[in-house]
Amino acid sequence: MIDDVTWAALTLVLTALGGAWTFYAWRNRGAASAVRALALTMLPPAAYLTGTLKMFGRIVDAIVDWATAVVFSPGVWLGIVLFGISVLLFGTARVMSSRGKDDKPHPKQALGGEKAKSLPASSGGGEPAIDDDLADIEAILKRRGIS
Repeated sequence: MIDDVTWAALTLVLTALGGAWTFYAWRNRGAASAVRALALTMLPPAAYLTGTLKMFGRIVDAIVDWATAVVFSPGVWLGIVLFGISVLLFGTARVMSSRGKDDKPHPKQALGGEKAKSLPASSGGGEPAIDDDLADIEAILKRRGIS
């Protein structure tokens, strides 16, 4: 880990470079550009004094540690491969679904066959069924040509 003296030196170097850029901007580009450069120049000392410079250093350190573990770990590479296969399977399922190769039954198949035969027959030739719900279902089946 980097110690306090190194952070202070980094802050001093960045502030000096920002000061030089501010002077250059004031001389060659005008006051508005110089004020923007001065605002940027004040950020490194502010980050040092508030401790956020160290925090960003820790974040970068953690990212580097994570990236190193990813590159040199076979288990992590296996996880990445499994993730890729999972994404491919999701895509394959979506393509199959859009082409109509889904495993759910077709609506006409669901109404016909065994389900239609399992419904109770009406009580008589042209008489309505006892239950109004069954009569509605029977009428729908007759319209579809299923008896």
